[in-house]
Amino acid sequence: MAKILVVDDERAIRRALTEVLEFEKYKVEEAGNGIEALAKVKKGAFDVILLDIKMPQMDGMETLERIAAIAPDIPVIMISGHAEVDTAVEAVKKGAFDFLQKPMDLSRVLITVRNALDKSSLIVETKVLKTKVRKGKSQEIIGESDSIVEIKKTIDRVAATDARVLIIGDNGTGKELVARRLHRNSERKDTTLIEVNCAAIPSELIESELFGHEKGAFTSAHKQRIGKFEQANGGTLFLDEIGDMSLSAQAKVLRALQENRITRVGGEKEIKVDVRIIAATNKDLREEIKEKRFREDLFHRLAVIIINVPKLNERKDDIPLLADHFVKMICGEYGIAVKKITDGAKAALQEFDWSGNIRELRNATERLIILSDKEITEKDVKQYVAPNTSQSMNLTSLFEKHSTSKSLIEEVKSIYENWKSQ
Repeated sequence: MAKILVVDDERAIRRALTEVLEFEKYKVEEAGNGIEALAKVKKGAFDVILLDIKMPQMDGMETLERIAAIAPDIPVIMISGHAEVDTAVEAVKKGAFDFLQKPMDLSRVLITVRNALDKSSLIVETKVLKTKVRKGKSQEIIGESDSIVEIKKTIDRVAATDARVLIIGDNGTGKELVARRLHRNSERKDTTLIEVNCAAIPSELIESELFGHEKGAFTSAHKQRIGKFEQANGGTLFLDEIGDMSLSAQAKVLRALQENRITRVGGEKEIKVDVRIIAATNKDLREEIKEKRFREDLFHRLAVIIINVPKLNERKDDIPLLADHFVKMICGEYGIAVKKITDGAKAALQEFDWSGNIRELRNATERLIILSDKEITEKDVKQYVAPNTSQSMNLTSLFEKHSTSKSLIEEVKSIYENWKSQ
């Protein structure tokens, strides 16, 4: 629900605007002057502000300037009387979204507010896209350890072919980076890479997600849907966490790989597709086959080339390079100067047990950037990065061990104090 701030010293105008906007299902707050408006803007985010020009204590022009300093992305609509039209036009030149002239036409009010909300949404979307672009530019495999060098060589040899690849590795090791490098170095690099997280899609929806469906195929199928196989036609389809796919979906994927054809859910027409498949999993698929949770024939179809991505604990020599990379990337995302990370800090990071792998290291680096001063030191690492697995608290066992919350809290305090003293 969009949140709108109405600022006017005339209570009757504020109430009239509030009633109209609330009837349109907007959430509305009021302010009687510029000082009160600024206080509200500092406390919470608004999607649009309606601001009167002529007010006591602080007029609309000064309020507009101060809002622009606090929250420059909020569209501000100026409210002007007949004698203030020139001032309102000047306000628009200085960054106001638009102006409304008293007495206000309610239809014009609603149209202007909707247009301002559209602008607000576009600003948010643009920021998200810019962040994605910045992150996308840094999606390289970082490391010079023997295992990473071998993975890069394998990718370079395999990428030019259409061979199916199965990427195996724990969560957070960077399996998706391997998939993207395979696509980027392939003959299909100018086509689409479609990613599907099989673990995030409910089993009853996975077939529709992959193969699409026809209108009326099931209760909520109100229109035809194109599935991921069709979207990736001519390009690459990355099936992440394929070990979590249902057996019925596995059977359909197997058929698609054998015949290069798919059929939408609820449809009869076979659709020819040209898709390169890259799959990834954090599970032992051979064990899943033994437990009859994964099809052996599908495994052999997928595993033409197997790339095993090592845990971070198995490539700790790469941690200094990864730390430097994350510092530059995260500081760039925040728009701040790059902080230096000392050699002592890098050495301290290498001492930890990274059960969460590269994802955990990235999060720790972001924490250090936020909490440290001009540079990241060994002391910062010891203070702000969680203790390693051998020192950490197993909360499940602690809860089982203690019958009262008081004794649990005492042991947690004791563990924390012991860790701090080390």
